[in-house]
Amino acid sequence: MIYLFINYFFIMLGVLISLSFLTLVERKLLGYIQVRKGPNKVGLVGVFQPFSDAIKLFTKEVIFFSSFNKYLFCFSSMMILVYMLLSWVILLIFTSDIMFDLCLLFIFVFFGLSIYLTMLMGWSSNSLYSALGMLRGIIQSVSYEVSLMLLLTLLILVEMNFSLYNISNFNQSVYEIYNFFSPLSLMFFVSVLGELNRTPFDFLEGESELVSGFNIEYSSSFFALIFMAEYGLIIYMSFLWSLFFWGFINVFNLFIFVVIMSLIIILIRGVLPRFRYDFMMMMFWKGILPIVLFYYLYILGLMMY
Repeated sequence: MIYLFINYFFIMLGVLISLSFLTLVERKLLGYIQVRKGPNKVGLVGVFQPFSDAIKLFTKEVIFFSSFNKYLFCFSSMMILVYMLLSWVILLIFTSDIMFDLCLLFIFVFFGLSIYLTMLMGWSSNSLYSALGMLRGIIQSVSYEVSLMLLLTLLILVEMNFSLYNISNFNQSVYEIYNFFSPLSLMFFVSVLGELNRTPFDFLEGESELVSGFNIEYSSSFFALIFMAEYGLIIYMSFLWSLFFWGFINVFNLFIFVVIMSLIIILIRGVLPRFRYDFMMMMFWKGILPIVLFYYLYILGLMMY
């Protein structure tokens, strides 16, 4: 038991360090896309910029307005970081000798919890922009989560197992190149962009429309907690994508795929505009969902045959 706690502590430490440098990589890449250098003053080529930003954010004053529900306001921002860190229990299970065959059910539950924290943050702020961002997030989650959950249950249907280890081994052994470029992989990637609220589906934080969206009233350390959770979830979703559609070959290859996936998510922010809200709804309900349902019929037909 002590070994598991130590292992999980180092996983959390690695995730927190990784997300700090992921923010630096994003600022550098977006800078070069916009023909500028990005952060390059703090330390060698700006390598200490994330730590400088962390010190700045955690030492600033926290501002509360009288209209806030202070307890929920603080609780929701702290819980979103806890939510991100707890999601990495999957990696602890995957790398240890624990026999847990309900990993995908665990992932289902965590996917469904994120919108409740967004609702708490938007509602406790008692701000019009926060409320609009919260409502957008609720409607958006109804759209992408249907396709996302059906995609994951399709993997369960193929393997007839809830075990993440068995599914990753199955994908490693059967047509690796096909799995990597399959429509299911692309549809999962698009749904993940919606889950992460990243461009082109960043409607919760539309700066040109909602100033900063659901987190507009958060400042100082509370904003830093939300920021850390968002980038930690980027790494987590990249990890899941690598396991679902490539399989666990070895630690080095898994690391490479996670880095590539994270960089693609960052690069999309630099090259794509924000889609119209109705376009996003049409794409998930009339584009991705029918294709996933067709895959269901195809797989069920093969199983019956």
